Amino acid sequence: MDKKPAVGVFLDLNEKKALFLLQSYNNFQKESVNSTCGYFKECSALVRSNPISEIHKYVRIPFLAFLDNFKLDYKIDLTNIPSNLRVYPTPILYAPINSQYKKLGQKHFDVAEKAIKEHQIEFDLVHSHFTWSSGHAGAKLKEKYGVPFVVTGHGYDIYEQPFKSDEWKEKIEYVLNSADAIITVSHSNLACIRKLDVKTPVHVLPNGYRSDQFYQMDMEKCRSTLGLPLDKKIIVAVGNLLKIKGHRYLIEAMAEVVRHRTDVVCFIVGGGALEKELKEQIRATGLQDYVKLTGSKPHGEIPLWMNACDIFVLPSLNEGNPTVMFECLGCGKPFVGTRVGGVPEIIVSEDYGLLTDPENPAGLAEKILSALDKKWDKAKIKEYSSQFTWAEIAKNIAEIYKGLF
Repeated sequence: MDKKPAVGVFLDLNEKKALFLLQSYNNFQKESVNSTCGYFKECSALVRSNPISEIHKYVRIPFLAFLDNFKLDYKIDLTNIPSNLRVYPTPILYAPINSQYKKLGQKHFDVAEKAIKEHQIEFDLVHSHFTWSSGHAGAKLKEKYGVPFVVTGHGYDIYEQPFKSDEWKEKIEYVLNSADAIITVSHSNLACIRKLDVKTPVHVLPNGYRSDQFYQMDMEKCRSTLGLPLDKKIIVAVGNLLKIKGHRYLIEAMAEVVRHRTDVVCFIVGGGALEKELKEQIRATGLQDYVKLTGSKPHGEIPLWMNACDIFVLPSLNEGNPTVMFECLGCGKPFVGTRVGGVPEIIVSEDYGLLTDPENPAGLAEKILSALDKKWDKAKIKEYSSQFTWAEIAKNIAEIYKGLF
């Protein structure tokens, strides 16, 4: 007979134990988990991984560069880990194709079950980040162990995945209806959930940022540390080099920007599958002196890039609620981006940034030029950002947890 986790009636969360099912323990998933761990007696996190990605450590294949973001040493960042949290990888071998991806839900549950038994994990609540495949595994754990289940829908798993086919719609609806509470990061995502047959209560809570990492620093010192020019206007964009991030439109926009002013350099921080294609675009448009691909950088270095810039740009084609937006505001920097996902719910005033339509390089160039000329009130931007710290977001998540007991 399976040993079930300890379940009981407690007066507060500090007597309880939480289990988190994650796609990765880094960046926004890590910070969300870390910020809520303080409310619990003990926490465990199971992180999905794919052993195929480890091959890329030993055999470098350019068109498989995207696998770097799936390696364990990237997916699990054990720096600054709370003392009451234990993190375990849950490897699932699968090919990155749709037919295999559809089977991940059951496989994820199986490896989670195995880890629970192997590590004797006890839990009173399950919280899954992303509806697939973590959400499916969480739903199955709720069925087996009878504990409350919370799922956070972040982005593509809400605005795209359920609408790919009737089969995907059924899978995601099962997860969402199995949950006792749904958290999603924007009202844009909420509108997508309302198109589905879902009865579970939905809470809209944005992503956040760490105020102890992302705060105002001296611009010249940050530029000197990074080896950046002191006499140029600097634009920074941070994000994986994927189609959805819209970097090709930023490069097209920069071609227009340099027609008006040449005292500007745009640094695109991140790695990914489109690196070679974007380098060729930069070369073909003669922008080698004005657009630089830096490659991936450690997350701890990103605050330096944020503080080194005059403006931060995110040209995404779609988003949930991008963490880098909050991080840039936390550094007192203006945000230039696209009206997608939850972005316009945060950039509600031109005091904080400027927005244009996605896939619109002319519009993006116009906003970049306007932002470079504008005198920004950095203190006002910083003050506005204070409501989006992870500490503040965690208070709201904890209230949702308490309501389930």
